[in-house]
Amino acid sequence: MNYFSSQFKLGILGGGQLGKMLLTETRKFDIYTCVLDPSDDAPSKIACNEFTQGNLMDYHTVYNFGKNVNVLTIEIENVNVDALEALEKEGVKVYPSSETLRTIQNKATQKLFYVDHNIPTADFVRFAYVSEIEDAIDNGGLQLPFVWKAAQFGYDGNGVKIVRSKSDLKELQDGECIAETMIPFKNELAVIVSRNPNGQVKTYPVVEMEFHPEANQVEYVICPARIKFHVAKKAQETALKVSEAFNHVGLLAVEMFQTETDEILVNEVAPRPHNSGHHTIESGYTSQFEQHLRAILNLPLGKTDHKVAGVMVNLVGAEGHTGDVHYQHIEDILAMEGVTPHIYGKKQTRPFRKMGHVTIVNEDLNTARKIAEDVKNLIQVISQK
Repeated sequence: MNYFSSQFKLGILGGGQLGKMLLTETRKFDIYTCVLDPSDDAPSKIACNEFTQGNLMDYHTVYNFGKNVNVLTIEIENVNVDALEALEKEGVKVYPSSETLRTIQNKATQKLFYVDHNIPTADFVRFAYVSEIEDAIDNGGLQLPFVWKAAQFGYDGNGVKIVRSKSDLKELQDGECIAETMIPFKNELAVIVSRNPNGQVKTYPVVEMEFHPEANQVEYVICPARIKFHVAKKAQETALKVSEAFNHVGLLAVEMFQTETDEILVNEVAPRPHNSGHHTIESGYTSQFEQHLRAILNLPLGKTDHKVAGVMVNLVGAEGHTGDVHYQHIEDILAMEGVTPHIYGKKQTRPFRKMGHVTIVNEDLNTARKIAEDVKNLIQVISQK
């Protein structure tokens, strides 16, 4: 099929920053794009050919949107999967598939999938209600501390909490959830795997993620990860095993723990472009967004090596600031060598909201990491007075 400067239509469910960065690549290739998002201020609105405002969880909205495109993809997991399944039956190509998405959408189902496919992951217990957790602690079925995760609709650290005492249970939202064993780990790692319908598969280099202790959000992504070769190899192999089990099409970001004994355990996955791959825009031969396009359109996959060391810093809303956004000291970071800010286009800031990211590239990884810290300490995402 001819995708370039043609009648072909690509549909994207979700119009956030991932969609906006994906649209940079569709514009590069002149691929006609349609975006569906609930917000009329969605960052992707300015960059697509057709924008539709609508609820991503509503069956008829998603179904009617999908009927008018040739290939449908996502930039967020929380979409109506029944509509995707109906569209697939009618011949619309949907990547990732409704089956893959159904498994991944629910963290309990996702964890059971790993167990069924002999993929190493932290032990867990599944609960229908938060009230059942206290009983499990009392009867010895669950040990404190543990990691609580809402089964559905968690994002950016929301829906995840470390429970250290029974009093912490009061803060948890009710509903289906899992309680995971706390893993003492050295590093949190991620590998992005790309796969096209022909079965061509490529992995990106292993990255290391440093998290903000309170927000439970990634603060820095470091590529390549500062780990031994045999650990990197094991992480790549584990990611490929997960990818093969899902048989997904597009990108699959596999987040993992490196334990104190250098075992690799899968934490969770995202079947789309991912925060851990943003650095590839500047540091890689093929950005993750271009690769996602290549994969879902069944084109040859691009080279995944990194050209230069890269560190990404997330720009999140400062605590105590809500309202119209102002990026303080952005001119100062632009004066630094190898520093590229990406502003997502969200007009309103609030504490810990993802507002943008900055990539730092340098021949020397340690230098890049140091500049990243300078960037983090300098730029402030605040509200206008």
